[in-house]
Amino acid sequence: MQIPIFTVDAFTNRPFSGNPAAVCLLENDLDEDLHQKIATEMNLSETAFIRKLKPGDDFTKSSCFGLRWFTPANEVPLCGHATLASAAVLFHVQKNTNSVLTFVTLSGELKARQVKDHIVLDLPLYTAYPQELKEVEELIKAAVGDMIVQDVRYSPDTKNLLVRLSDTYERSVLEDLKVSAQRFLSAEKTGKVKGLILTVKGNSSGKGHDFYSRYFAPWYGVLEDPVTGSAHAVLSSYWSEQLGKKEMLAFQCSRRGGELKISLRSDGRVDIAGQTAIVLKGNLIF
Repeated sequence: MQIPIFTVDAFTNRPFSGNPAAVCLLENDLDEDLHQKIATEMNLSETAFIRKLKPGDDFTKSSCFGLRWFTPANEVPLCGHATLASAAVLFHVQKNTNSVLTFVTLSGELKARQVKDHIVLDLPLYTAYPQELKEVEELIKAAVGDMIVQDVRYSPDTKNLLVRLSDTYERSVLEDLKVSAQRFLSAEKTGKVKGLILTVKGNSSGKGHDFYSRYFAPWYGVLEDPVTGSAHAVLSSYWSEQLGKKEMLAFQCSRRGGELKISLRSDGRVDIAGQTAIVLKGNLIF
């Protein structure tokens, strides 16, 4: 069997930065266990599988596809950067003729559209609620040591814990922080956290970024994810409330780094826009 596969760097316009995802185009149904085997083989934070929903569908002409995401360890319910990468393969490689693509996923229908040199994802917006510090104190200490924490929130929809560092810290402090994410697994005692977001307020006077973040998900086999769309579905809600803004510019300051344009919608969802760079085209053969 041969399956077309692509590696796409998402939330960047430069190769070898942003967040890489593998994207597979499935002409036919794939044995269930092969999804995970391929994702483990690719060993990127996410491998996406685009599938046709009915006979006669076409990657060039159809506007609606099934989409699933797998880490090297398991399937996940939402992945922003691999959705962006999937849309890029359809728009830029397959030359899909539709202005809007719809993906049927575990998180419902997600839409992607082209706006100039960006692809805009229509994602759910997730609220993060105040979290009792005592319950997660050991996890936070494993992440940031004795740094000053200004706020702690929890998103039950995504199982993400959001930890906001003090506004006295600059972006460079977050970037320079040495994090041993493997330690989170034993430090997390509640059983409810599957991702940890560290975030700090930006300096948005002028054209700066409104906020910065880093994201860790060792529970999914991803120690640090370079640029995370799904985490920004939580961060967008939080920082919009904190800053009183609907339009924001965010930067995830991992080693690779990536920029996200955010726009909260009137229907309770969020548009997250980014650029892409396709760095590999080939075939899986097995």
